[in-house]
Amino acid sequence: MNILVVGSGGREHALCWALARSATVFCAPGNPGTAAVGTNLPLDPTEHRQVVSAIRAHRIDLTVIGPEAPLAAGLVDEIEHAGLRAFGPSAAAARIEASKAYAKDVMVAAGVPTPAGRSFRDEAEALSFIASHDESLVVKASGLAAGKGVIVCDTRGDAADAARAMFRGRFGRAGAEVVVEECLEGEELSVLGITDGEQVMLLPASQDHKRLGEGDQGPNTGGMGAYTPVSVASETLLGSIATTVFKPVLERLAATGAPYKGVLYAGLMLGDRGPPSVLEFNCRFGDPEAQVVLPVLREPLGEHMWSIASGERWSPTAVVSPGVGAAVTTVLASPGYPRAPRTGATIELPAPTEHGLVFHAGTVVDADGMLRTAGGRVLCATGMAEDVPEAARRSQALAAAIDFEGKVFRRDIGWREIARAGAS
Repeated sequence: MNILVVGSGGREHALCWALARSATVFCAPGNPGTAAVGTNLPLDPTEHRQVVSAIRAHRIDLTVIGPEAPLAAGLVDEIEHAGLRAFGPSAAAARIEASKAYAKDVMVAAGVPTPAGRSFRDEAEALSFIASHDESLVVKASGLAAGKGVIVCDTRGDAADAARAMFRGRFGRAGAEVVVEECLEGEELSVLGITDGEQVMLLPASQDHKRLGEGDQGPNTGGMGAYTPVSVASETLLGSIATTVFKPVLERLAATGAPYKGVLYAGLMLGDRGPPSVLEFNCRFGDPEAQVVLPVLREPLGEHMWSIASGERWSPTAVVSPGVGAAVTTVLASPGYPRAPRTGATIELPAPTEHGLVFHAGTVVDADGMLRTAGGRVLCATGMAEDVPEAARRSQALAAAIDFEGKVFRRDIGWREIARAGAS
């Protein structure tokens, strides 16, 4: 089977790496990492006709779209209109991520637990709501903001400042509508489900680390690392999440004329009491969650993607065996990330190891053949082992061995799980 992965980041490198085990892989536009496991095609994902032409020219059987922006722009719709197969939601279904306000409406209508809040298109109304609300608050740009449009605010003053900044263009068009909601305390969990719109197959749960600094300090980023498995995500809990979160949302989307197929990502908050609350939905594989979830999968993911995209009869299975092991990924970022990353530094990579993977997220090979930084998040160092503490040690050792000027990375990815392991 020939598979085209659309995108150029760490998630897409991880997808290409996973799919290349059972298929011939192409990536558009790809990066130096995807070039090592497949063939890069110099295509612009926003040029839909160009993508469709390339699918035909390279006899692509299945196209897998990685990032949210092409999904929200209707790339799957264009591919399917041409009579070709794509794995991912339609533009209508991708609104579950493209509009946080829409997602909130879907959750409320579906009866899915989610933090109390409201959506605003008027700055004065938002500020009035904030002034009358208890602290703490979370302020979100409703549109796509590359994972950086969520600001956790300890005070009403901070929340008001965040809302003003969004309405006045900090996140461009993404901030034209703003969601303000209560701030929940607890532990976050990322759960990805493969779905045909009716059935859902949950992948191993993972936990992302959004804050730039160790101890979960500093600004929100696109993600500084992740790990799997998460011991608090028991089979019972995941079964409940499938029943009380995924199924109702899928039913609601279908009922409103936006049936969903592809990967649906639920970002949840686990509290001390009550069911998990959904903080957000994403319409694609998480990044950097994909860099830990995909390496621990038991069976080829491409077969599930093909069945769903082609409309064949699909039977969800257990994609990971109990005790399959653990993975931890550490993101290496450019200095100045996330606000003003400085790029262009020369990168030196260590020799490959049996228990380590390096996924390229923001790299480029220059005219002289040198590997250089070309983005905020540059590389993901994934360590694999039988448990999280050892996988974390291998991830950190791999991150330390990668060299480029000013590299920024956290040395505490997986700290909650490591603490639980030490206490047991």
